[in-house]
Amino acid sequence: SDNSDNSKLTDALKEADIEARKIREEAERRKQEDEKERMKKQMKIDRLNAIPEDAEAGTVEEFMYKDGVKEILEKLDTDLVGLIPVKSRVREIAALLVVDKLRRNLGLDTSVPSLHMCFTGAPGTGKTTVAMRMGQILQRMGYSRSGHLVVATRDDLVGQYVGHTAPKTKEVIKKAMGGVLLIDEAYYLYNASNDRDYGQESIEILLNVMEENREDIVIVLAGYKDRMDKFFSFIPGMSSRVGNHIEFPNYEPEELLSIAKVMCRDLEYEMSVDAEPIFFEYIKKRMTMPYFSNARTVRNAVDRARMRAAIRLFSKAFDQSSDGMVSK
Repeated sequence: SDNSDNSKLTDALKEADIEARKIREEAERRKQEDEKERMKKQMKIDRLNAIPEDAEAGTVEEFMYKDGVKEILEKLDTDLVGLIPVKSRVREIAALLVVDKLRRNLGLDTSVPSLHMCFTGAPGTGKTTVAMRMGQILQRMGYSRSGHLVVATRDDLVGQYVGHTAPKTKEVIKKAMGGVLLIDEAYYLYNASNDRDYGQESIEILLNVMEENREDIVIVLAGYKDRMDKFFSFIPGMSSRVGNHIEFPNYEPEELLSIAKVMCRDLEYEMSVDAEPIFFEYIKKRMTMPYFSNARTVRNAVDRARMRAAIRLFSKAFDQSSDGMVSK
């Protein structure tokens, strides 16, 4: 009995020694990690202090011009009428990237900011155009390999049967690698009424890619604001990975008239002065009707006007009194 008690006591003392050693080792490990962190911070401070006061990293204007960012921002102004808040947000993101590059030139530590985005607004408000220009800015500044744009919807990402979704989603992601993937009406990926919906598998793959490959692909989620907010409430992991939320307002009638004139100019047509008030009234009426889609509705109206102009010219050329010649 005494031997048994002594054996138990010995075992208990050994266990206590092991536990005490583990505690000491853990404390030592933490102390070493703290010291490494302190030295790391001190090295940063020393490096910063070593930079001469007159050291030049370059000017913002130089980088904006040299990398072609200024040209793309100007093109965005030309391509899109209005949308002042959107253009301001794009300029802010561009400014962040330029300053990040200037810091690198001074040898300061930098980290790639979260560039995944959410574009909210009605159809035809310029979301695809802005995504395309954003890709070009990222490519010019070295944050993206090619800067190309791939547009996808639920149909492109989600399969119809078990085992079909993962290959479809991965194929689209593969096409977008090195550029921008715009997922239009992203909320259709999630079906709250069906927990077996295949869209959940696509979302999980996207979440992983947004985290693991954030330096090689920018994912833009687009759709109506209220539906996107609801979507994020169901998928909180998605919201936390999106660093930039940009809201696209609806166009005013005056802006839509300007857009129509720009479209005509780009197609080498000319909207007559007499046609302007008529088109303006048409747009105001069309805005109150179903399925109005801002600039897309304007494009459809311009296309119809072109078709009618072509029919008039065709009929005039085939008129018996005509010589068949068509001139300006």
